[in-house]
Amino acid sequence: MINSTMVTEFLLVGFTDKWELKCLNSMLFLLMYLATLMGNLLIITATTLDQNLHTPMYFFLRNMSILDMCYISVTVPNACVNSLTDNRVISVAGCATQIFMVIYCAYVELLFLTIMAHDRYVAICQPLHYPVIMSHRFCVWTTLASLFSGLLYAGAHTGNTFRLSFCQSNVVHQFFCDVPPVLRLSCSDTSSNELLIIVSAMGVCGGCFIYITMSYVRILSTVIKFSSRERGKAFSTCVPHILVVTVFLTSITYVYLRPSENTETVQDMILSVFYTIVPPFLNPIIYSLRNKQVKEAVRKTLLRKFYSRK
Repeated sequence: MINSTMVTEFLLVGFTDKWELKCLNSMLFLLMYLATLMGNLLIITATTLDQNLHTPMYFFLRNMSILDMCYISVTVPNACVNSLTDNRVISVAGCATQIFMVIYCAYVELLFLTIMAHDRYVAICQPLHYPVIMSHRFCVWTTLASLFSGLLYAGAHTGNTFRLSFCQSNVVHQFFCDVPPVLRLSCSDTSSNELLIIVSAMGVCGGCFIYITMSYVRILSTVIKFSSRERGKAFSTCVPHILVVTVFLTSITYVYLRPSENTETVQDMILSVFYTIVPPFLNPIIYSLRNKQVKEAVRKTLLRKFYSRK
């Protein structure tokens, strides 16, 4: 990596240069970060301690919560420290590590969302076959496949990015290291990188989006036959999932597939928030804390901790 670049460090860009707005932005990010950690930690604890929640759906919710805690920790703490200390410098190795972790977490997040859509489809459309299809073996193997394939996916993109030479500006127009803004700094031919992004986006994002869409089309066609009460319950669980997937895929697709010759704007930084910070922040609320069983398990967990301190 060192031999292939003349740049030894990068400079990240914040949302604003005004100190008051920096503090406000950092406080907002910090509050979202702490809320995300607290919400996901409660879900992990509740779904682990409550034996009634040891089912495939909550198995994936627990895995999603662990992933979301890691995902938001890749970008937010560093962004807050950089903003408050006005230290925008990040080493090439640090930038490569951040890119690897962001891609890895985003990839696994998308696969988990797809698996959860499959889980909902089986639970609603094939309830009698649910224990067989969503067996513990299936849950473990799909999780391991997502985690290990993510290493290959993130490694390919990161390695393909940092084989390039960077001899122009070292200012990354983003509050964290990401592939598109880093590619714009290269003085090498980036056509193969852009081709890899397009192919992987069509294969992974496109494939997952099609599968999720097909799953929900089948779910909705089945839900229509339910009574009004059951229909409303099914819609209340499915619509938020569709919303998160749509926001996640739309924002990440726009940022990654936008033509590289376009100028950098604050719009890119705002959109990046929607695929790096918003999903981990909203997932505990959408998938778990609106669920009566999870809320009851969380209440028992909090009461257990309260009485244990006494």
